[in-house]
Amino acid sequence: MTIRRMDHVGIVVEDLAAAVAFFLELGLEPEGEATVGGPWADDLLGLEGVRADIVVVRTPDGHTRVELSTFHSPVTTGTAPNAPVNTPGVLRLTFVVDDVENVLGRLRTHGAELVGTVAQYEDIYRYCYLRGPDGTLIGLVEELR
Repeated sequence: MTIRRMDHVGIVVEDLAAAVAFFLELGLEPEGEATVGGPWADDLLGLEGVRADIVVVRTPDGHTRVELSTFHSPVTTGTAPNAPVNTPGVLRLTFVVDDVENVLGRLRTHGAELVGTVAQYEDIYRYCYLRGPDGTLIGLVEELR
């Protein structure tokens, strides 16, 4: 086998504290934080003078982690577009939740914006997409069975 597991998803954000608050409100739990930089980080990222703060959060079952990072240097030279959900290459994270409307309401207090509507597929699930920190697409699924 060539792969053992997926380790994490990384998201670069401008406001690390706001992004952490958003994901904690969603129900993820803090795992750790660090400031990184130096030659190894420069080599890894193909940049010079890297200095970044990182916070890792995980799902309650401990199987999925999200790395949130903000870079102090080098200066960012581009931005990710706020592309529509169907754009090739657009990343979205999807979480199963107990109550879509409840979670959506809580996340709205952290700036979340609904992309379409909360849709129901037969009697199987309710599903929606929202934009979270820095435009990150988040899917919320409520299993009805």
